[in-house]
Amino acid sequence: MSVSALSFAVFAASQVGTPGPANMALLATGAAHGLRRALPFVGGVVLGKQLIIWPIGFGLMGVAAQVPWLFAALKWASAAYICWLAWRVAGMKLQPGDAAGDAPGFAAGLAVHPLNPKAWAMIATGFTSFTAPGTPLLQATATVAVILLAMQLLLHPVWAGAGQLIARTVAGTRAERTLMVTLALLTVASVFYAIWGTS
Repeated sequence: MSVSALSFAVFAASQVGTPGPANMALLATGAAHGLRRALPFVGGVVLGKQLIIWPIGFGLMGVAAQVPWLFAALKWASAAYICWLAWRVAGMKLQPGDAAGDAPGFAAGLAVHPLNPKAWAMIATGFTSFTAPGTPLLQATATVAVILLAMQLLLHPVWAGAGQLIARTVAGTRAERTLMVTLALLTVASVFYAIWGTS
């Protein structure tokens, strides 16, 4: 009874590193204002995910312990949604936006993940696909929270600081397509590895 920490870390890296609402906001903010001015926003985005990890962990895992079939259903539903997101990522083009005025701050960053369906699906998948039924709630939730925090601290500043450079370098080239397809395949592979590994 445990969390598949290594496989979840691979999945988390693929999710936190792929384009999505949060990373596009970080990309645009960093591109328009620079990494230093974007850091309060980055910090808010990183900590904002913790605001939903803990309630999901204790609520979802608690219900799953009482209703095992619900745990399995959520596992496959989450996997299906993540695969759909991966399919969208595979065809996505990097198009950084332009922000104007003052850089968004910490409070604006806090709201990003609670309003981000990709974040909810990512966290639910962490509990349903990478956590064995019966794992203690605190252990499961703390493991998911720490791994996601580490990946965000590592990858979110990359999007804010180097996002525009990456986009300008690969946008419209063969490398852009290769990058997006690789990220999508990594996402799908990590989900199904976890499903069969915790079944």
